[in-house]
Amino acid sequence: MNQATDNWSSSNPYEYFMGRWSRRMAPVFLDWLKPSPDLNWLDLGCGTGALSETILAHGRPARLICTDPSQDFLQQTQERLAGKADFAVGNAGAIPVDSNTVDVLVSGLALNFFPDLPAALAEMKRVVKPGGTIAAYVWDYAGRMDFLRIFWDIACELHPEACHLDEGIRFPICHADRLEGAFREAGLTEISTAHLDVNTVFENFEDYWNPFLSKQGPAPGFVATLSDHQKEALREALYTKLHSRKDARISLLARAIAVKGINN
Repeated sequence: MNQATDNWSSSNPYEYFMGRWSRRMAPVFLDWLKPSPDLNWLDLGCGTGALSETILAHGRPARLICTDPSQDFLQQTQERLAGKADFAVGNAGAIPVDSNTVDVLVSGLALNFFPDLPAALAEMKRVVKPGGTIAAYVWDYAGRMDFLRIFWDIACELHPEACHLDEGIRFPICHADRLEGAFREAGLTEISTAHLDVNTVFENFEDYWNPFLSKQGPAPGFVATLSDHQKEALREALYTKLHSRKDARISLLARAIAVKGINN
């Protein structure tokens, strides 16, 4: 239990665990960004395409390029978007796009997974035209990403040795002031941040719990290391915490922190 496990290689389990909430957040982010039409876009770390779909539906892009290091994620996004975008396997440290060709570069719920954020921001600046926009959003893991916050608070009570896996601890960049600082250090200007909220509604407790068995991401990766007895103890503690009746819906807040700046 001493090693962080961030397995994001398979698209279907991800969709059940995080993707369905990513799809709710994407239009909220785009509404905050308020982009102009007919621009060239890049979705960096597009995952299963939640933000890419929203850009095509509401951003009126002249062109959209989607990149992700996972071939499986990229293939699912490509199938979903049906030839409406261009696709390339690649990561934030070496973006497979020519310099000064992008008007708007966005990254949804991925920035904290970039191993070298300053280098990634330098790459973003390389591909974005002068005067173009770089924007991103991450989950508020330490604050109001409630369904994960509740999970880790209980998990750490039962397994203190696992607290270092908690995204709220692992990803200190997921704070508005730190995101703003990273953008400023990268040389971006006109920087602004915002808190964006959506509701995560689970049909019942099983709809909340079962995605943690998917082995996709830090929390499910941790659950996968537990014995059956330990899993059941964690499950029961979460059930009690949520005060859930067997068939009752569970509604929790999910907050993202957004940041945007202008490339110079």
